[in-house]
Amino acid sequence: MTVPAATVRRAVILGTGSGLPARCVTNVELAETVDTSDEWIVERTGIRSRYIAGEGETTATLATDAARAALDAAGIEPQAVDLIIVATATPDQTFPASATKVQALLGIDDCVAFDVQAVCSGFLYALSVADSMIRSGAAQTALVIGAETFSRILDWEDRTTCVLFGDGAGAIVLTAAQVANDNASQGILAVKLHADGRHNQLLYVDGGPSTTGTVGKLRMRGQEVFRHAVTNLAAVLREVSETAGIAIDEIDWVVPHQANRRILDATARKLGLAPERVIVTVDRHANTSAASVPLAFDAAVRDGRIGRGDLVMFEAMGGGFTWGAAAVRY
Repeated sequence: MTVPAATVRRAVILGTGSGLPARCVTNVELAETVDTSDEWIVERTGIRSRYIAGEGETTATLATDAARAALDAAGIEPQAVDLIIVATATPDQTFPASATKVQALLGIDDCVAFDVQAVCSGFLYALSVADSMIRSGAAQTALVIGAETFSRILDWEDRTTCVLFGDGAGAIVLTAAQVANDNASQGILAVKLHADGRHNQLLYVDGGPSTTGTVGKLRMRGQEVFRHAVTNLAAVLREVSETAGIAIDEIDWVVPHQANRRILDATARKLGLAPERVIVTVDRHANTSAASVPLAFDAAVRDGRIGRGDLVMFEAMGGGFTWGAAAVRY
């Protein structure tokens, strides 16, 4: 008698999408108003351009564009969605959640909709929440979106920070599927998240409703953030690999938070990963915070690099500090 393999309810990625502002700003154009140069930016960060939101473009509108593209790729209608999570540090309003604005723009009458805030790690935090809700049966089909308009919290007179960031949104559609309980089957295999609030002053915004009553501007001590990022990201990738029962050399693709090309390269070296296995879009998108991982993932899916069955690792670190990683069989 053949015993059927054990199965498990798992969150599977059905589709991906992106939403970018209309205006692309190159380093050369930026140097017309900021005391910087294309050479200076490229040498230190690898960034060549970024997208900047214009009039009428907000975190919610960009998130909605990404959501529509992901739903189209998944081949499902908005009404099939019963959960929307938007990861953002730059919501349209203090409240209500930008996710509810996305819900309304998509024409969804009723579903669970809320935001999460973990800055650049926000997409990983949102992914973990959606995965847990799908595994538990609390949700069937989810939109998980990372969306930011960081251009609106930048100090454009601080060339050490304003050249690093851009605006955009990335989205995935997750749905519940019953699959074999092994790491060869599709779905989210494992997620690991961390936070350490002792490092608040290394990367933060100097404002907020409860402190200054203003939005504030982004502040960063770049060298110290760099050092923490390389150490934490390499460690959490190893951690999630062990949890999923995967060797580092089995990973097909790493889709990292697109903060700085030097951080991506240093993390890959620390893990012994070949550079060609790391998806890089920081050159064209800059750092889009919570949007960077889903934006990079969508770009690699659509250009054919990432295909069905590939083992993909997401990783990110952001202000807080927060950091995390996820192992996904696409």
